[in-house]
Amino acid sequence: MTEAKNIIKLQMQELGQNARAASRVMAAADTGMKNAALLAAMAAIDGTRAVLIEANARDLAAGREKGLESAMLDRLELTEARIDKMIEGLRQVAALADPIGEITDMRYMPSGIQVGKMRVPLGVIGIIYESRPNVTVEAASLCLKSGNATILRGGSEAFHSNQAIADCIRVGLESAGLPAAAVQVVGTTDRAAVGEMITMPEYVDVIVPRGGKSLIERISRDARVPVIKHLDGICHVYIDDGADATKAVNIALNAKTNRYGVCNAMETLLVAESMAGTILPQLEQVYSEYDVELRGCDKTRAILPGALEATEEDWRTEYLGPILSIRVVGGIDEAIEHINTYGSQHTDTIVTEDYARGRRFLREVDSSSVMINASPRFADGFEYGLGAEIGISTDKIHARGPVGLEGLTSQKYIVLGDGHLRK
Repeated sequence: MTEAKNIIKLQMQELGQNARAASRVMAAADTGMKNAALLAAMAAIDGTRAVLIEANARDLAAGREKGLESAMLDRLELTEARIDKMIEGLRQVAALADPIGEITDMRYMPSGIQVGKMRVPLGVIGIIYESRPNVTVEAASLCLKSGNATILRGGSEAFHSNQAIADCIRVGLESAGLPAAAVQVVGTTDRAAVGEMITMPEYVDVIVPRGGKSLIERISRDARVPVIKHLDGICHVYIDDGADATKAVNIALNAKTNRYGVCNAMETLLVAESMAGTILPQLEQVYSEYDVELRGCDKTRAILPGALEATEEDWRTEYLGPILSIRVVGGIDEAIEHINTYGSQHTDTIVTEDYARGRRFLREVDSSSVMINASPRFADGFEYGLGAEIGISTDKIHARGPVGLEGLTSQKYIVLGDGHLRK
């Protein structure tokens, strides 16, 4: 091991040790202390706007020097409006119900003991993310409110911005009598730090990667710590036999064009054969106004000669842009089969007027969010009433779908007795 790698290993172990100790304090912190920390952090951010913008200017200058694309620079920039949004985000998280300590499912057993479950923090959460410095606030606030400690490793392009924001959060923690080590930002841009963080199960309980597919694939492959993640957002809208045409067109348009570069945008449209001749020409017209490129199966192209030929790879592609693949299917059986074969278990929607087929779609489509007569763009923590989210999970164990405060917790069994002995 080189000297540089050894230094990083020691630094990460120190972060881990501090986080583990802080997590025990955070688990015992009451709601008032946690909310006080969030509100004090909010005041610190508001009072140090100039410092935040100066730190961000250093990141922007370095980014331009490195030749970062304009879209990346835009995500990186901290404006007054974005600082306002971070402040509002802290206020909203402070207003959320605290899940920690909630007791559910209490019941008497034949032995006379009472058995139930209590909601508890996960412990130490490692979060690895790219570019946007506002994620530092979102991630830290959700981990703090849910009684966890967190180690944050932001993108190297936002290094100075993330450190300045973390300073404000530490001010909030200390003013509320909570350990500053409950929120720590990795102090190096060396990628070796990521490798250390994801292989420290003695200090880190779960990893949440937020970024591009290559980052998440690497974390999933190399981590020795459980990972909450999704790789792709290959989301579908299926227009069923007898669907309301107006609903179908509006939902399909919103699902694709509301925003392109997001994980809950539609990438493949499935249309029942009985509806294709009516719906597809209407959709071609509205999509043309947004310059959406259409790629279709043979049946689609027979109706829309201007569509390009869809390949097998198209059904497996998350475009994140103005491209849409379209397949005409025989009905709900074929639609469900297509989604379960090619989808990424993210979000899928049926447009239907048939209650039984809608219920069947809910049961049989194996995705983290399944919808009837609604745009998949609703697959979002805020829209689900979670207040905020730390990401989307397409895993099946622990958390699935948008991950909010409850997703950053677990449950333990509790037993109440009065001198009870097992016979």
